[in-house]
Amino acid sequence: MKKTWLGGIIFFIALSGVSWAKIGGGDITFRVKDAGDVVFTHDLHVGSIGLKCNECHYRLYSTIAQHTRVTMKEMQQGMSCGACHNGATAFDVKGNCDKCHRK
Repeated sequence: MKKTWLGGIIFFIALSGVSWAKIGGGDITFRVKDAGDVVFTHDLHVGSIGLKCNECHYRLYSTIAQHTRVTMKEMQQGMSCGACHNGATAFDVKGNCDKCHRK
């Protein structure tokens, strides 16, 4: 009886912790020397917009090596952020510098 009661409490605490957890991996700051840093926020993309983790992870970003530098030209060709920020799915990376870069 005590094991069942204790198991129930542990199960409840575990479920409660999930509902209080922060969405995704928090904010990620990409240091950009000349144009201003870019802060990617999981809360916006996953929480507000409703993207699922696997829409980026394992498709665009499956390894640490894929979290490297990417040029704006590469983004305009659909790499990294440009996979969605193409003017059709989300605002275009071309000509919208202030939406992402903060000086």
